[in-house]
Amino acid sequence: MGQEKSCIIKHFSHYCSLNEDEKQLLISLEESPTDIKAGTLLWEMGDPAKEFCTLKSGWAYSYRHLENGDRQILEVFLPGDIIGLREFAFNQRLENVRMINDGVICHFPHRRMLELFRQSLPLTSVMFAIGSRQQALLTERLINIARRSARQKMAHFLHEMYLRLRQTNADISGHFRLPLSQEQLADILGLSPVHVSRTFSALSEDGLVFRDRHNVTIPDLEALSTEGEFDDAYLTDNVRPLFDATG
Repeated sequence: MGQEKSCIIKHFSHYCSLNEDEKQLLISLEESPTDIKAGTLLWEMGDPAKEFCTLKSGWAYSYRHLENGDRQILEVFLPGDIIGLREFAFNQRLENVRMINDGVICHFPHRRMLELFRQSLPLTSVMFAIGSRQQALLTERLINIARRSARQKMAHFLHEMYLRLRQTNADISGHFRLPLSQEQLADILGLSPVHVSRTFSALSEDGLVFRDRHNVTIPDLEALSTEGEFDDAYLTDNVRPLFDATG
């Protein structure tokens, strides 16, 4: 696979400039790709945690089931993301992970990550930055669910997804595909599916977001940002330059 098509290289390049050796190390994490169908369970909570996987294509999500049967979606993973980082220090999986749509994943054992750490200080630094980013995403999601209105929750989430997608797809220009059902959006935002539908309609009536099935258009990103009280520091301001090889 060419470097220009590697989602993980695009993802890591958001944090620092990579040399050829570092790019080859990352490409090695995308070896042995496996086609995965939509809805496939990658692992369950309590399973042995012995490996990570890179999401070469497609989307996935992590979730927990509550005692009453409700589901809370914790994270949405996009192409280029590494799934399972938070479980590196644990023997068991802490959450369930399932594919949202058809995709390709590449499994690699924990020891492969240790080899990467030994071979590259910049990639080690980026890996810590990615872990920090995932924590920041979860913190922002908690605030979004607990303290914002339905309109603010939806506006904030859509803005966040747009910015995350733009990191590896610079030409999306206000349009992107959101392969999430209303039920999945409800479980991300702490709303009911009916409330999700009504919120989309209200945002559309105000010209903030237009949705045609799984296709989303944001005509005015700044207006959507204002609606969602969005501060993008956790996605952009604090990640460049992460590593300076001269200093």
